[in-house]
Amino acid sequence: MYTRILGRSGIEISGLGLGCWAIGGPFWRGDRPVGWGEVDDKESIRALERALELGVTFFDTADVYGCGHSERILGQVLSPRREQVIIATKFGNIFDEQSRYITGASGEPAYIRQACEASLRRLRTDYIDLYQFHIGNYDLNRAEEVLETLEQLVDEGKIRWYGWSTDDPERAAFFAQGEHCAAIQQRFNLFEGNVDILAICEEQNLASINRGPLAQGLLTGKFTPDSRLPENDVRRDWDFRTGEQARRLRVLNEVREVLTAGGRTLAQGAIGWLWARSPVTVPIPGFKTVAQVEENANALELGPLSPDQMAEIDELLARYATA
Repeated sequence: MYTRILGRSGIEISGLGLGCWAIGGPFWRGDRPVGWGEVDDKESIRALERALELGVTFFDTADVYGCGHSERILGQVLSPRREQVIIATKFGNIFDEQSRYITGASGEPAYIRQACEASLRRLRTDYIDLYQFHIGNYDLNRAEEVLETLEQLVDEGKIRWYGWSTDDPERAAFFAQGEHCAAIQQRFNLFEGNVDILAICEEQNLASINRGPLAQGLLTGKFTPDSRLPENDVRRDWDFRTGEQARRLRVLNEVREVLTAGGRTLAQGAIGWLWARSPVTVPIPGFKTVAQVEENANALELGPLSPDQMAEIDELLARYATA
């Protein structure tokens, strides 16, 4: 079973975690959906239980996913097995649980404490293993008080470690100074990612938790130029005939054969690419079904792509970029 270390924490975790955004169900920011459409809670529970059976020990969510709903589902499944799992959640968004609308954002110390207590209740636990700031562009001049509050929560035993979910290297470097910072979460996959943040994680002994490791589903191969997504899906505006998503479909066709070598599925190949990219990466693919969990978790038996496969992919990507 392929494992990784969660940065400075020294905690051994499964090589991939489960990203639990999608199982939160629908929620909105203004008139925009920020969830992944309707969800079947019974299927979510079965999928989480199956992940545990397959050796997954790391679960990443946020208080805002489904406006509390994802945390509640996780708490229901994981609380009886609390000592066997590592739970990561996030804070910073203000939301209404009943209407499922995001109403604001905050990094104020009092709000962080309020959010932490609410997450502990929903997760049915008395501590959070990794508590991550979810406002990626938060004013860096005010980030010191966020860091100080998180260190206080560590001292109080409410959280064990913390991190920042941000795609900005300057913010990542600032949080890396914190004694109990263990991870930076960033968008990273075969199509995109900030190599400067990855370098910071490597230099500072932090885990690089990779959200969107399958490019929000594109790297599973399930989309075609004719695909359309529902109105309550955060991806509803994707156009697979023109623009960026169409370009990515073409790139995927170029690297498909390499990613699927050795009996891998496309998703497993994309996860293996991330593992081979750096020793600190921890992909957290999302899911809505048992079948998706099984496919992703089975990548743990296959491990990283080989150096030869990585070199071939680099060559194909470079060739396509100049075509």
